[in-house]
Amino acid sequence: MTFSIRKDNPLRAEVRPLVEFHLGEMHRASPACMVHAMPPDSLAKDGVDFFTGWQGEELAGFGALRLIEPGHAELKSMRIAPALRGQGFGRAILHFLIREATARGLERLSLETGTGEAFANAIRLYERNGFERCAPFAGYANNDFSVCMTRAL
Repeated sequence: MTFSIRKDNPLRAEVRPLVEFHLGEMHRASPACMVHAMPPDSLAKDGVDFFTGWQGEELAGFGALRLIEPGHAELKSMRIAPALRGQGFGRAILHFLIREATARGLERLSLETGTGEAFANAIRLYERNGFERCAPFAGYANNDFSVCMTRAL
């Protein structure tokens, strides 16, 4: 089956349930005041580019880019459908987002994620793909739960 990635709308009926699932998982795995995942309506706003990955007709996952300053974007809300995890879709979406940011002439791509066990696989994925830990950016606070990461493009 073919895997494809395309620009999409997080409010679409086929997509919104996975976005809502992601938000729920972030609330379950994070202290209430530390959830920085964007709800579907925020992912649909200007300034955020939302992309979905599909295995044939099945939604495999999504990720978004949010411009935070000239030359610098933030990777937002990456999620792979639970039934499809471990098959390389996360890496494929991450590589797509890196290529997309590079094609737009951006110089840096950053992200914030949690430090708990629920985030361990994501952190390993980011580290294997050139992201390094960095100081908080774009208003994120320095705390024991969040980790900020960045990579030059």
